[in-house]
Amino acid sequence: MSLFKARDWWSTVLGEKEEFDQGCLCLADVDNTGNGQGDGAQAEDMLLEVHLRDPILQVEVGKFVSGTEMLHLAVLHSRKLCVYSVSGTLGNVEHGNQYQIKLMYEHNLQRTACNMTYGSFGGVKGRDLICIQSMDGMLMVFEQESYAFGRFLPGSLLPGPLAYSSRTDSFITVSSCQQVESYKYQVLAFATDADKRQETEQQKLGSGKRLVVDWTLNIGEQALDICIVSFNQSASSVFVLGERNFFCLKDNGQIRFMKKLDCSPSCFLPYCSVSEGTINTLIGNHNHMLHIYQDVTLKWATQLPHIPVAVRVGCLHDLKGVIVTLSDDGHLQCSYLGTDPSFFQAPKVESRELHYEELDIELKELQKIIKDVNKSQGIWPMTEREDDLKVSAMVSPKFDSVSQAADVEVGTDLVPSVTVKVTLQNRLALQKAKLSVYVQPPLVLTCDQFTFEFMAPEMSRTVAFSVYLKGSYTPSELEGNAVVSYSRPSDINPDGIPRVIQCKFRLPLKLICLPGQPSKTASHKLTIDTNKSPVSLLSLFPGFANQSEDDQVNVMGFRFLGGSRVTLLASKTSQRYRIQSEQFEDLWLITNELIIRLQEYFEKQGIKDFACSFSGSMPLQEYFELIDHHFELRINGEKLEELLSERAVQFRAIQRRLLTRFKDKTPAPLQHLDTLLDGTYKQVIALADAVEENQDSLFQSFTRLKSATHLVILLIGLWQKLSTDQIAILEAAFLPLQQDTQELGWEETVDAAISHLLKTCLSKSSKEQALNLSSQLNIPKDTSRLKKHITLLCDRLAKGGRLCLSTDAAAPQTMVMPVGGCTTIPESDLEERSIEQDSTELFTNHKHLIVETPLPEVSPLQGVSE
Repeated sequence: MSLFKARDWWSTVLGEKEEFDQGCLCLADVDNTGNGQGDGAQAEDMLLEVHLRDPILQVEVGKFVSGTEMLHLAVLHSRKLCVYSVSGTLGNVEHGNQYQIKLMYEHNLQRTACNMTYGSFGGVKGRDLICIQSMDGMLMVFEQESYAFGRFLPGSLLPGPLAYSSRTDSFITVSSCQQVESYKYQVLAFATDADKRQETEQQKLGSGKRLVVDWTLNIGEQALDICIVSFNQSASSVFVLGERNFFCLKDNGQIRFMKKLDCSPSCFLPYCSVSEGTINTLIGNHNHMLHIYQDVTLKWATQLPHIPVAVRVGCLHDLKGVIVTLSDDGHLQCSYLGTDPSFFQAPKVESRELHYEELDIELKELQKIIKDVNKSQGIWPMTEREDDLKVSAMVSPKFDSVSQAADVEVGTDLVPSVTVKVTLQNRLALQKAKLSVYVQPPLVLTCDQFTFEFMAPEMSRTVAFSVYLKGSYTPSELEGNAVVSYSRPSDINPDGIPRVIQCKFRLPLKLICLPGQPSKTASHKLTIDTNKSPVSLLSLFPGFANQSEDDQVNVMGFRFLGGSRVTLLASKTSQRYRIQSEQFEDLWLITNELIIRLQEYFEKQGIKDFACSFSGSMPLQEYFELIDHHFELRINGEKLEELLSERAVQFRAIQRRLLTRFKDKTPAPLQHLDTLLDGTYKQVIALADAVEENQDSLFQSFTRLKSATHLVILLIGLWQKLSTDQIAILEAAFLPLQQDTQELGWEETVDAAISHLLKTCLSKSSKEQALNLSSQLNIPKDTSRLKKHITLLCDRLAKGGRLCLSTDAAAPQTMVMPVGGCTTIPESDLEERSIEQDSTELFTNHKHLIVETPLPEVSPLQGVSE
């Protein structure tokens, strides 16, 4: 930042919500009066404003009309070039002079224009010619009222800045190859006409010449602008403003000097210097700064109130050296360099004697206060009031009368939708409040983003949206989350302090599930024990009662919209419930819903000691099958993408070969390259479809894996009677990702988290704590290590391990063997001993558990005889 600011002499704002570029500013005596106008900001400062209907790309002033050397205004549109005459009439009243604009002539362009330049092409006297560059690289030359010729620049891809050098009679531009190129006007004039695409044999023999570049210079970056400076007839300089440097070139393309810029430039203007042999350059940048260089030496830096996109220097109202800048949003300013004198003097600092003992006592007191605050409030300081904004969500008890489901992939079932209303109540004035709603896929929302620019104090806003199931598989959760980010203004920060608040809501089970026929047999079964008498399933799930089986109050069937079925059974004699299904992951939602509804039921009855437990064997084998399937899809996706990359490289190589053959003047046989290109193209399309299909399968597999993971965490919590904090640690370790990607996948992330738990709070010895875990997460070769660590985690919990994140978590804990004993599980690479047996055998799931007769008191790690 500069200490000096540009002194504002005159400024104004142009237009309303318009955009300006470097071609939109021209400083000239357009009305041919020979004097400048303006003395302070007055109503008559604007001389003329005309609406031209078409967007304006560039304006220039020159001798564009034949028969006169008066200055005229040239306006470049995208498909038209117009030349106007601007004249003024002396006014007799206080309104001032009147100005008119008159169209002299116009040229309709056959190609879309990009920019233009003008000058005395070919050394003509007393008039200016115009050269327009089109978007496809064609130079169109106009000799005032008539069109002269058009030429295509060789190898042009994208147009660059264009300038004309009168001393060398050449056009200078920067191509898309990042090269400064110079073309002689005479070479352009005698080259083959660009409009004649089909050449005759006579033209090939000698009538036309090939367009040849005069000289080139590779600058290694794209150019923003070009300016030709010639203060004497002996020499001229070509200035090129790049993205990181600006260059000064000689007439023949040799570099005179270059300067590396510290900031990203936005515009520049070379002008004459008072020192002979040097050139001054104004360079504006995106840091609101204007730098003045004398050759490569920075002479002055001044601060502007805006980012300039165009800069000019002129004489206005007899004031020489006025700097005129224009921003992209229309801020036009005339300023000059200078400083205002400052009469401020820094006061003298009174020295005082320091008492170090008192300072030490004060420092210790402050440290004690900080320590006490951190202990009582945690790491983050508590705010004065946390009720700046209250967010509440309400789910409608009934489905929408007209379902909002669109483009569903569920099958023949009618997919319902339910309305959710989120209410925001704010106590203070809030800015930029944004509500984002998230639900688990394949659940989708009709709208998930809401924005409130400003909320007045004590204001309430309510938004509504619908939720429905789009895919043919079940979501991993029925819980949604509404997050509001907002800014709270304060005295210190008027823009507002960013805050975030969230609110969770639970969607009804009937949104994704219908009543179904109970099944007597199933591949996967779970038994949940309770300490209270069984409750009628009809009272727990009133919306899923089957009219044909009202007498069976202890059996209920569920059918998900995706097609899978789940059966729930309540024991008549014992305090148990059994959930069974053909798919292991489908057990999760019904099991979780059962526990939640049982807790709500007994809370309404006033019973507070209700508890659930799980005494069966941990179903790790079924869980591991889902992990293997998910990992197999990840590996398959990597192979498909690698193969697709190889075929794409092959496709581009064949294209280059064919292009070389087609460009060759002597025709050569294609040697079946066209057949090979067609076959490779079909392979690329097939592989792209396979990659997309694999990504869909991977997404569904990850959703099923999350459902199974939720179920395993639930069973571990019921099995070991874990607290809420311990379950939260398990969820953080097993569910670290909301989305699975090839770069960072679920397997390596979970393995690192579980390894950390085994190394810290679940470690058995200091030897394990000393093991260093890898800090880099890469996709593993297989899932054996992850499965052994999950098995080992369950074993440590069974032996009395405690999950915690406090500082004493790394202390070795005493492992208590459960009743009945347990064989020691090999601990993979965490212990230096050979693995004699597969640890997963101790956790084999027994799929047929006793339902209606009490199970014997056994350890969860022991086999249960049926």
